[in-house]
Amino acid sequence: MTSLHTLPIPQQTARTHEHAWVAESRHPTSEGVVVYVRCGDCGTRRVDLQERPSMPPRALSTDLRH
Repeated sequence: MTSLHTLPIPQQTARTHEHAWVAESRHPTSEGVVVYVRCGDCGTRRVDLQERPSMPPRALSTDLRH
């Protein structure tokens, strides 16, 4: 039975590329260390923030492709 108000389930797209992030530069700020990273394979860039040395950086921006 199909309803007129039912939407199709979107297909999951397989991730074809796992980024290999490389730090291009780091800058200390009052919030922590801002790290500008680039994928060594495809060139995609992102900005990360590492709030404490004992914690891994978290993304501040979305992935930006050239």
